[in-house]
Amino acid sequence: MARSAGEINAASMADIAFLLLTFFLMTTTMNVDTSLARRLPPMVEDGPDKKVEINRRNIMVVLINKNDRLFAGGQSMEVGELREAVKEFILNPTDSPAKPEKELKAIPGINGQFHISKGVISLQNDRGTSYGAYIAVQNELVAAYTEMRDEFSITHFGRSYASLDDDQQEAVREAIPQTISEAEPKDITKK
Repeated sequence: MARSAGEINAASMADIAFLLLTFFLMTTTMNVDTSLARRLPPMVEDGPDKKVEINRRNIMVVLINKNDRLFAGGQSMEVGELREAVKEFILNPTDSPAKPEKELKAIPGINGQFHISKGVISLQNDRGTSYGAYIAVQNELVAAYTEMRDEFSITHFGRSYASLDDDQQEAVREAIPQTISEAEPKDITKK
């Protein structure tokens, strides 16, 4: 007499598969895309149609072409040189007439008046610019402002910007405003 093979009850297998699926869905974390932390500039009070005139000497154009070459202030440079060039432009320590104007202003929370730069960094890139090059330039621009704010904080409060309270940080932001204008990508090399 032939012996028959035993059958496996498949009903409990479906239950186990469902429990495993539920377990993995509940315990697995999904990667969340992060983005650049940027704030849009405030709306112009007189309406969106009003054009703001900026003196040409107050603008430093930072351009990245399709070959990821960097040009800042009309000069070719490496990404590592950008931070110092931006700090030199914004702070204008020699009061050069070719660099940004300064406005004398009292800042709440800090004694005295300070020369506030009217400098604007205009970041422009070609449609062919690589994402890595764009982010590297962005990082250098933000790092330049971070260093300027830290230096100001240490000089006036004796501590780094990150260790200041909210009111002190607001005063430092008013003294060193981060003004970066990002233009829509263009086909720059066709011109």
